[in-house]
Amino acid sequence: MKILFVTAEHFKLDGGACFGVVPKSLWSQIYPADENNMIVFALRNLLVKEENRMILFDTGVGNKQDEKFRSHFYISGENNLMDSLHSLGFSPDDITDVVHTHLHFDHCGGTFRKNKAGDIVPTFKNAVLWCSQAQWNWANKPNKREKASFLIENLSPMEQSGKLRLIEKEKQFTENIFLRFSNGHTEGQIIPIIRHKDKTLAYMADFIPTTAHIPMPYVAAFDTRPLLSMDEKQNFLNEAVENNYILLFQHDALNECCTLQNTGKGIRLKEKGTLDFFLNT
Repeated sequence: MKILFVTAEHFKLDGGACFGVVPKSLWSQIYPADENNMIVFALRNLLVKEENRMILFDTGVGNKQDEKFRSHFYISGENNLMDSLHSLGFSPDDITDVVHTHLHFDHCGGTFRKNKAGDIVPTFKNAVLWCSQAQWNWANKPNKREKASFLIENLSPMEQSGKLRLIEKEKQFTENIFLRFSNGHTEGQIIPIIRHKDKTLAYMADFIPTTAHIPMPYVAAFDTRPLLSMDEKQNFLNEAVENNYILLFQHDALNECCTLQNTGKGIRLKEKGTLDFFLNT
């Protein structure tokens, strides 16, 4: 098994929105903002090569959006997903499965792309596309809070491709990958739990976007049910400490991974480092 990060774009979001009710005087000490109160988020997609399958979790923003859209989020590096794959020695045609943790634009926009003629075509022509049934239903009848994050130009090509497969409940996806659900951020978000040798890795997606979101009150204003997010996070963090999980961060521009520990203030970061560091220690 190989486990690798595949970087797509970087983008910016309002820091206050990313940390909800926590004041800037606290969160900015651990995750700095620029002069416009914007913070940088990575789009660090996950690639898992297991036997004859090459599984990509999430695909970034992609290149379908116009400059006005991109300017709102300070999106940079539209070709990084493809460049990152090639730099790792892989082609988009090698991907057998694309698993979308959820369908917000920054997690599924790169699944289809605009070619030079302006046509929307599959980025990964040999891949089966996966999403939870709950998230698919949620995205296609969006609530007012999330509507701007679910884009028809991302969803419609998936439906028309004939390659979309919907996951109804948590499942063992492969021998070493279990897909569990989280519902506080958005309905039916998938959190992959990966066994690798004697280690357990959890890919956080928007469940815990950065190491700065580990403390219990640090919940993004984007979450549709923040109280549920806190309950889900508490249960997961207890499990992660007990079983020494390695957390893999999709959005943390400062840290790729970390482990956790109990402290007098609750569960906090124990050790941080790169994916390579944790896989090889």
